[in-house]
Amino acid sequence: MTPEEASYAREDLYGSSYQNPSNQPLDISHSHSINTIPSIRDFIISEDMLAGQRLNGRMSNVRRFFCLFVTFDFLFVSLMWLICVMLNGEYIMKALSEQILHYDIHTSLFDIVLLAFLRFLILIFFYAILYINHWIIIALTTALSCAFLIAKVFMFDWPKSSQPVLEVLLVLVSFVISWGQAWFLDFRVIPQENHASRYLITSTESERAPLIRRYVQGLPSVCTESVGNFYSPMGTPEGSMCRFDPQPSTFRPAPLTKEQEQNYKHLGAHALQNTWDLYLKTDWKLEKHQDHAYVYIRKDPKLGTIFKLVAEINSSAKFLLEELYFKVHELATWNSAVKESHKIQTIDEYTDISYQISADGAGGLVSSRDFVSLRHWASIEDCYVIACVKTDHPHFPTDSRYVRGENGAGGYLLQHIENEPKKCRFTWILNTNLNIKIPKTLLEKEMVKMMFSYLRDLRTHISKNG
Repeated sequence: MTPEEASYAREDLYGSSYQNPSNQPLDISHSHSINTIPSIRDFIISEDMLAGQRLNGRMSNVRRFFCLFVTFDFLFVSLMWLICVMLNGEYIMKALSEQILHYDIHTSLFDIVLLAFLRFLILIFFYAILYINHWIIIALTTALSCAFLIAKVFMFDWPKSSQPVLEVLLVLVSFVISWGQAWFLDFRVIPQENHASRYLITSTESERAPLIRRYVQGLPSVCTESVGNFYSPMGTPEGSMCRFDPQPSTFRPAPLTKEQEQNYKHLGAHALQNTWDLYLKTDWKLEKHQDHAYVYIRKDPKLGTIFKLVAEINSSAKFLLEELYFKVHELATWNSAVKESHKIQTIDEYTDISYQISADGAGGLVSSRDFVSLRHWASIEDCYVIACVKTDHPHFPTDSRYVRGENGAGGYLLQHIENEPKKCRFTWILNTNLNIKIPKTLLEKEMVKMMFSYLRDLRTHISKNG
C-alpha cells in the first residue's frame, strides 16, 4: 500500500468516528491530505464577516453603526429644525412656543423632528434592545415616514415660509435618511450578520464539525477529542492544580451552551485575525539577535509592548504544529519556563482551551503566573497559524496561589521554506500582560531573554524527537 493510499484509509477510518468521538489522542497523524488547502483569506480575513460577528454576546460592529446612524438621524434633524427656528429672528421661547405649543401642520416643522424621534425609539427598541434580525420594522418606519413627508409637502404653507431653502432641505434630509437606514439594514447589517453566522457558527456537516470547515478542509484533523482523554503527568509537583496522588486523572469539560461555544469560536476567529494582522505589520524594531534568531518589539498605544521572535527551525512546519498545538500537555516536559500545561476543554478540532502555570522568572523577581487561554489554528497562505488569547473557563477561576496572567492576541506562525521540507520559518508573537509592577525596561529585557531561552528549549526538544 502506498503512503497516499494509507493516508486515504486513515481518513475513512477517522472520518467514520467523527460523529461519535472515541478516546483516541488528538494528534496530527489523523489529518486529511494537505493537497487541497484553499487560502483562509477569502473567509476569515474578511472585514465584512468580522463586522457581523457578535463576540461574547455583544452587539456586532455593523449593527452598532446602524444604531449610531439612527441616533444621528434624530440629532441632525433636530439641529436643522433649531437653525430654521432661530433664523426667523424671533425670541427663541416665542418661536418654540409657536412651533410646539401652538402646532399647526401648515406652518410648523416640529412634526418632522417628532417623526425622527419616533423612528429613533422604534428602531433602537427593536434592533438594539430586542435585537431582531428582520427588515419588517424598518420597512414600516420608512414607508410611514415617506407617506407623512409627502403629505407634509402638500399641506405646508410654503409661500409664507421665511426660510424656504432650509425648510425644504429639512424635509429632503428626513426623507433621504429614512431610506438610507432601510438600505443599510437590509443590504449591510442583516447580510453581514448572516454571513458571519454561516461561516463562524453553523456547520453543514454536524454539530462537531470544525470552525470554518471549507477553508480548512484537508488540514490536520480528527474527531473532536474528549477532554477525558487527557491524563496529568506523573509526579505532580507541589502546588500543582492536581491534588491527587501521581496517577492518571481527568479534567472534566464544562458543559457549554450553544451560545457559549459560539462565543469561544468567535473569540478564536478574532484572535487568528489579530495575530495575522500583527504578523503583517511593518513597524517592528529589532531589539536583539543571537544564535541566528531575532527578537523584535513593537510599541502599541493600546496593547503596550509586543514581542516577535523569528528563527529557522530544523523541522517541518507540520511537525511543529503537532508539537505546539496537539501536544500542549507535553509542553512542561521540555519548556523550562512552564511548570504545568493542560488542555482543559476542546471546542472543536481547531479550537480548544488550555491552562498553563509558568515557572518563576528573572531570578525569582517574577513569581509563577497561571494563564487560561483559548487557542485556534488554521492555515493561511503557506504557513500554519496557532493563535491564542486570554479567556475565562468556569472550572478554572482565579487561583489565590498564582497571579493570573493575560495573553492578548498572539501565537505561532510556522511557515514552509521552499525546497527545504525539513526546515521552517518559526515566528512567535508574544502579547502578554503579567500584571506585575516592575520597571518596564527590566521586564522587557527579561521577556527577550525568556524568548531566546524558549527557542533553545524548542530546538533541543526537536533535535531529540524530530
